Amino acid sequence: MTKTTTRAKPKTAAKTKAKAKPKAKAKPTAKPPKHQSAAAKGLLDVGQAVPAFSLPTGSGDKVSLQELKGKGAVVLYFYPKADTSGCTKEACAFQKDLAKFSKLGAMVIGVSPDGPAALKKFGDKYGITFPLAGDDGAALAKKFGVWVEKNMYGRRYMGIQRATFLIDKAGRVAAVWPKVKVDGHSAAVLSELAALSTKT
Repeated sequence: MTKTTTRAKPKTAAKTKAKAKPKAKAKPTAKPPKHQSAAAKGLLDVGQAVPAFSLPTGSGDKVSLQELKGKGAVVLYFYPKADTSGCTKEACAFQKDLAKFSKLGAMVIGVSPDGPAALKKFGDKYGITFPLAGDDGAALAKKFGVWVEKNMYGRRYMGIQRATFLIDKAGRVAAVWPKVKVDGHSAAVLSELAALSTKT
């Protein structure tokens, strides 16, 4: 009887795995620009005409854009409330630099929803000599887009967003600071004003 033998199949060489190609790194998504236009934030933007206004001041007078038009630049800054810490610091910084603003032909005006009595007390207390105007009912703040909803400790309410507008002699917005940080702000406005002065 003949034995049948089965031959072992020759071992095939182990297939070498092809090295996986490194995945191409995903291109980082472009970061949004640091500066958004004021219009994107709902504020009056550069180049737009400033709405006419006439507001009572703490000194008992009125300040009017119509009377200031053509005379020089105007630094119109909105602040939440007279005689609070941040607003006091901001007003005092503008007061300290007031001679520099005047030298460049600009007038500084602070605007808040406070009444004339509160503004007078505030101005007298800290020696503020530029006009502090009262925007009763926040009518002007709404036109500039700085009357916004705020949230403090879970309480929602409407109030002034701290912002500054540099207005040129023609009554148009030349520069905007939408959300002001008080430290160094007056110096930043002065720098922009100086640049504007060289153009006009």
